[in-house]
Amino acid sequence: MADTLSSEALDLIFREARSYNGWLDKPVSDEQIHAIYELLKMAPTSANMQPARIVWAKSAAAKHKLAALAMDGNKDKITSAPVVAIIGYDIDFHEELPWLFPHTDAKSWFDGDEEGRKEGAFRNSSLQGAYLIIAARALGLDCGPMSGFDNDAVDKAFFADQPRHRSNFICAIGYGDRESIFARSPRPDFDKFNRID
Repeated sequence: MADTLSSEALDLIFREARSYNGWLDKPVSDEQIHAIYELLKMAPTSANMQPARIVWAKSAAAKHKLAALAMDGNKDKITSAPVVAIIGYDIDFHEELPWLFPHTDAKSWFDGDEEGRKEGAFRNSSLQGAYLIIAARALGLDCGPMSGFDNDAVDKAFFADQPRHRSNFICAIGYGDRESIFARSPRPDFDKFNRID
């Protein structure tokens, strides 16, 4: 087993990967969606809380419903994508901890602290969403993560049957159209925003 990924793999996931605005007319299968999940579920989360709850908007109806709740600049990005993941989180994730983290009574750490649960769920679902992007890229797909939508309206439209779920961000997934992107924006050198103490 290799100790590190190849330079080509790092290019695929990081250096050459881009956030796409447009998509080729090529589908993403249910099998690919499941493969993404099988990787992203390995993301590190506090006490293995796994708070992310994801709706994969794949049908034209679901994508148009989502696009109607997004800013104008994001509508076409949503409707033209093969699938758009709505990365949400469960405020009551702690109810699942007895089986997700059986080593101790982790559920009791979060009982009675809804604000703390909201903070933890948002942070850790963001980690899971980042792993979703890495997983999709590793499987040869492209991503277009977005905010720019009405979170409350999306919650009502897509999580109505789970009123304790909240949307975090969305991510279009497919095969990116290189014509839809501009030159890569600058990335700062290490010394600009880092220090080693």
